[in-house]
Amino acid sequence: MTEQTAAPGAGAAAVPPIVFGTDGWRARIADEYTYDNVRRCAEGVARYVVEQGTAAKGVMVGYDRRFASEYFAQAAAEVLLAFDIPVLFAAQPIPTQMTSYEVVARGAATAIMITASHNPWTDNGFKVKSPSGAAAGPEILAVLERTISEHAGEQPPRRPFADAEAAGLVERVDPFDGYREYVARTLDLERLRDADVSVLVEPLYGSGAGWIPRLLAGGRIRVREIHSERNPYFGGINPEPIRPNIDEALGILAGGGYDLGLLLDGDADRAGAADERGRFIHQLQVMGLLMYYMLEHRGLREPVVYTVNETSMVERLGQRYAVPVHETPVGFKYVGPTMIETGAMMGGEESGGYGFGMHLPERDGIYADLMLLDLFLREREQGRWPVSRAVAHFHEIAGPSFYLRTDVHLERATYPAVKERLWRELTAQPPTELDGDAIVRSTTLTTNDGFKWWTPDGSWLLVRFSGTEPLVRIYAEATSAGKRDGLLTAGERIVRGTA
Repeated sequence: MTEQTAAPGAGAAAVPPIVFGTDGWRARIADEYTYDNVRRCAEGVARYVVEQGTAAKGVMVGYDRRFASEYFAQAAAEVLLAFDIPVLFAAQPIPTQMTSYEVVARGAATAIMITASHNPWTDNGFKVKSPSGAAAGPEILAVLERTISEHAGEQPPRRPFADAEAAGLVERVDPFDGYREYVARTLDLERLRDADVSVLVEPLYGSGAGWIPRLLAGGRIRVREIHSERNPYFGGINPEPIRPNIDEALGILAGGGYDLGLLLDGDADRAGAADERGRFIHQLQVMGLLMYYMLEHRGLREPVVYTVNETSMVERLGQRYAVPVHETPVGFKYVGPTMIETGAMMGGEESGGYGFGMHLPERDGIYADLMLLDLFLREREQGRWPVSRAVAHFHEIAGPSFYLRTDVHLERATYPAVKERLWRELTAQPPTELDGDAIVRSTTLTTNDGFKWWTPDGSWLLVRFSGTEPLVRIYAEATSAGKRDGLLTAGERIVRGTA
């Protein structure tokens, strides 16, 4: 979550700035995340659309299942409507990528999504999509931030939602049927429905609930979904598809009777998986598996885009299949535009977000999960079954990947000072070894929010300051579990100042 401080100025009380992080603006509900601030964000979008001369194309507005998301979405829509911008308004909570789909399908000017993705239940957020359907890139977000700042202290204009809807300026949108047809252009849904397998789906109470079962309904496949109900508390967990949040689903899988587990985050733009034994397939493995699927089973040879905290398996697979790979800073606001620029077949980030050139230049956890299902069914046809055996075969090709991320949570008030201290210390006196191994290569992230170091066997450690929450993330990928754990311990000592 972005830390906000009072803007300088004389006279009336200063209005806190709104800064978009790696994936939109997020804040705590009723603290920084208020109706007034949501309206300020919407005014920034409205003025941007008007300046671009695309107001007549309309703006898609979606929302997730978090507390009051539909009401925050209406508040945003009322500002757009005051600028005479037609609104496509979600008829119910939807996955974030459905706003991207509607922008692409309808040629809308842009989209707003009210969601805080995987953040704690106390938060909500505001995402913006570009005209291509990708996450709004740094150039668009810089314009929005500047516009919001220029009009700080003013009350954004509003047109009552009901009045605008009666006037025909609001269209209620249910994207399911159109999205299903869109997916069927690039994935054989009939083949997936006819598969004689049992799948457990875990949407973590989020807005992706019901989507995979509905897309796969009507065939031999058996799909059971848990935690489908709306629960703004998310059962006391963060709706991110990693352990320990998914431990209940892993336990069900370990009990037998299922061939595969498919996972989603709170707004369903992130994907995850587990094998038939209930063993988590971590998000870097998923990136490698999806890349392998595109290369080996789909025969594609376009470039691949990945973030600096993604797996080294991308480079190894790129070399094996003679495919260019492009590294970006963390955030799909960098990945999406780079995918478009390079004509990439896929892009991915460590958090479990994957986008595809044949589909959308934005993360889609539902589509990624269906592709994983397709991958494992194809592997079964070649005698590599169950899922655990297919994963083992993949690592024979792509090499080992023992990965884990830990988060050092900090107080909001002290987070800026910790960031400043770490930046100063790691710039002036970086470490020369990690867990007894020399550092052979290092880099400062181009976004100036972290540092990455490599050891001789290619294992790496990354320390990065979150742009959406008051925490420092520590990532490690190594050639063994022991090496990974040693790197993570070294990273935590660095962050806590005990190295």
